[in-house]
Amino acid sequence: MENVLRPLIVVGGAVVLTLLIGWATDLLLRKADARHSETPLWGLLRRARVPYQLVLCAALLRGSYAQAELILKHRVAAGQVLTLVLIGSVAWLVVRIAGAVVESTYTRYARAHHDAARVRRVRTQVSLIMRVVTAIVGVMAVAAMLLTFPAMRAAGASLLASAGILGIVAGVAAQSTLANMFAGLQIAFGDMVRLGDTVVVDGEWGTVEEITLTFLTVRTWDERRITMPVSYFTSKPFENWSRGTPQMTGTVYWHLDHSAPIEPMREKLRDILRECPAWDGRDHGLVVTDSTPNTIQVRALVTAKDADDVWKVRVTVREQMITWLNAEHPYALPRVNTADAVLPPGGIIPSQDGAAAAAGRRLHEPPRTGRD
Repeated sequence: MENVLRPLIVVGGAVVLTLLIGWATDLLLRKADARHSETPLWGLLRRARVPYQLVLCAALLRGSYAQAELILKHRVAAGQVLTLVLIGSVAWLVVRIAGAVVESTYTRYARAHHDAARVRRVRTQVSLIMRVVTAIVGVMAVAAMLLTFPAMRAAGASLLASAGILGIVAGVAAQSTLANMFAGLQIAFGDMVRLGDTVVVDGEWGTVEEITLTFLTVRTWDERRITMPVSYFTSKPFENWSRGTPQMTGTVYWHLDHSAPIEPMREKLRDILRECPAWDGRDHGLVVTDSTPNTIQVRALVTAKDADDVWKVRVTVREQMITWLNAEHPYALPRVNTADAVLPPGGIIPSQDGAAAAAGRRLHEPPRTGRD
């Protein structure tokens, strides 16, 4: 009977005590979250309740497993497994607590600062810091697990002795990977590009959606994802429309007939912009920028508070101006001229030689028949 009750008491007691402590801790966190609503830290710490209870249970079982006298033949192996579970759960708990602290700090910073560019910069740095912390904690946890095996301890001296050579070999073999990792840190703390920035990369316009230590993802306007190594952004030029102020100036071009009414078009542009909510009211203008034998090029200049709004203003102006020209001034739209050329008075094309003048006269003579 004792052989049954002893393991049941030890294992069951550890589980029950873990549940009680976990419930009490969660209750305290909920009360603290309700009392301190200005910070989300306490609510975020509740996400760590699963690894917290796993740490408690593994620690209690590891300390009391010998008294349970369960599976005596495999006592050492069971103790080793509990130790590994304890190390892994501690690493998991540390990552969750670090994530809660970092996210809480970022949330409070975002609430206190209304500069979107600074908030995106801090968000980028925080996300990369969390990835670095997670990687460091994971490596340390794996190293600690390996050191629990006696064979690994004996091999530790030889591993340390050959660490220099292995480091050189790994550095040469993983040169591109290391370059991307250092480039990721440079992007995070050099403020080159941030999460949420509007960029143009290889002719593709999009928004930075994800930044890691090795790659960066850009979401295009048509919801495609372009994944590029972060080293690209430290070695090649690219457009970042969110640097400095997000305000932008956009242009709209039309190719129209030479008779297009320019001054009425300026007035119509003002009317269109007044009714366009995306226009920020800073500036506008309309000028003729070029001419060809058949058309003229008219350019409208508009402004908006960011890249998204300037796109809306441009398409609105282009569409409504074309509609207005088609309805009020259809002659201003470009067309293919198939009529005869208008000759100067007298019907003779001015020329310096008589042959050209004779050719001009023959051009307008009536056609001759065979009886002439």
